[in-house]
Amino acid sequence: MNPLIWLTGLSGSGKTTIADALKQQLPNCYILDGDVLRKGINQDLGFSIEDRIEVGRRIGEIGKILLDANHHVIVASISPHRATRDKVRTLIGDSYIEVYIQCPLEVCEQRDPKGLYKKARAGEIKFFTGIDSPYEEPVHSEVTVDTSILSVNECVKQIMKYIETRW
Repeated sequence: MNPLIWLTGLSGSGKTTIADALKQQLPNCYILDGDVLRKGINQDLGFSIEDRIEVGRRIGEIGKILLDANHHVIVASISPHRATRDKVRTLIGDSYIEVYIQCPLEVCEQRDPKGLYKKARAGEIKFFTGIDSPYEEPVHSEVTVDTSILSVNECVKQIMKYIETRW
């Protein structure tokens, strides 16, 4: 049984960067990136609460299919609502590992790799997580890494240590 590693955190926290580095440590691994999926399977959805719930559900279902095909799965998705992540945890069961990619909003805004915070602050993007839409921090994540103080390699080591203790 392989894990589904769900990386959640604000935009700019480092989810995709950590997912890419983590993939190098896991055989037969597939990354489900929220940004990539928004351009494809989720292009019909917006950023309302209902649509975000559906995004999470779809990612969870795809993840389950990949797990059933014996892949390691890494999800890199803001997934701002606890209830959505909890539903995926129920769907996936014991293979679900929630990793909170913690990073202060101020640091994420300074990084702003896609210029999204600047656009959100200017009112060009509505319902932007952390600005005018809430992010519900995990309460019971299996792993928390703070990318404002840890390097990518340190974050990956913490995640891998947890995985190795469970599998």
